[in-house]
Amino acid sequence: MRATIAFLVLAAATLLPQAARAERLRDLTSIAGVRQNQLSGYGIVVGLDGSGDQTTQTPFTVQSIVSMLQAKGVTLPPGTTLQLKNVAAVMVTASLPAFAQPGQTIDITVSSIGNAKSLRGGTLVMTPLQGADGQVYAMAQGNVLVGGVGAAAGGAQTVVNHLSVGKISAGATVERAVASNLGENNQIRLELNSTDFATVSRVVEAINNHFGPDIATALDGRVIRVRSPSSSDQRVAFIGVLEDLEVEPARVAAKVIMNARTGSVVMNQSVTLDTCAISHGNLSVTISSDPEVSQPAPLSGGKTVVAQKTQIEVKKEPGKVVMVKGGASLAEVVKAMNALGVTPQDLLSILQALKAAGSLHAELEII
Repeated sequence: MRATIAFLVLAAATLLPQAARAERLRDLTSIAGVRQNQLSGYGIVVGLDGSGDQTTQTPFTVQSIVSMLQAKGVTLPPGTTLQLKNVAAVMVTASLPAFAQPGQTIDITVSSIGNAKSLRGGTLVMTPLQGADGQVYAMAQGNVLVGGVGAAAGGAQTVVNHLSVGKISAGATVERAVASNLGENNQIRLELNSTDFATVSRVVEAINNHFGPDIATALDGRVIRVRSPSSSDQRVAFIGVLEDLEVEPARVAAKVIMNARTGSVVMNQSVTLDTCAISHGNLSVTISSDPEVSQPAPLSGGKTVVAQKTQIEVKKEPGKVVMVKGGASLAEVVKAMNALGVTPQDLLSILQALKAAGSLHAELEII
């Protein structure tokens, strides 16, 4: 645990001396309307080696097979009961890239929704993929590739990785393009990845300095309106140059992220402390219980019983007090915590106490 905290000290010491670096606009912003769209569909994987859904517990799998056979012109006799072992019901998901055109292919993920043991070796039957508007944008089909393996024999079972999820590279073909309004009214909108008025102001200044006055206008702390050429080829070239412009973002706000479940603590380099004293002492309580057999005296008519002997040990290590000077940086904060020998769980409590005392200049976010 101390090695982990010491590593954070080294990382912080490496980052702190560096001045803020300029970043490209493509890394700081996104263009409104240029986005991925999520697709999903319900499908059937066939050809499994006895590892499919147990149809008695997943009736929807049988219903899907019956419906598929009827669509193929196969009519089952009334009262037929299907006992399928090589079929699994799945959900198919994909992301449709911006400007994807009919005929292009995209990767898909196939996930079991029943109780199939494995999708390894299965084949996804043609599945329509729909968007949020209910329209079909792609058709998926292909052999499922599962990156795991499992084996069972004599009541023993071994599984490596996850067997109920697989991928199909280029497994879906785009059938419908998503309409784009890029360049509508001869303007585009840049959207900052995070709201920051100072950074927006710097972006507007950089664009106007490069392309001319009044090309860019800030609408709020996140959105920037940019005038663009009217022709599509000039607009594409303009956006290419625009995204490569370099802007030095404003200083990141001081923030401490704490995960109360795992004890993880992450601080950025803007975190500082006022002058304060930190004390830490470890208190451990150990409770052990050992069984003891109690034998009755001869001819007493008593019974032999097993009693539990409990021992409680309380151990307290001497506390330490560390003085942290005002304006301490991230490296100094972590170094002080490391000197106290605190664990990440202890660090959560200490940082909360520092914030309550007004010594920690950072926003605490507990996840």
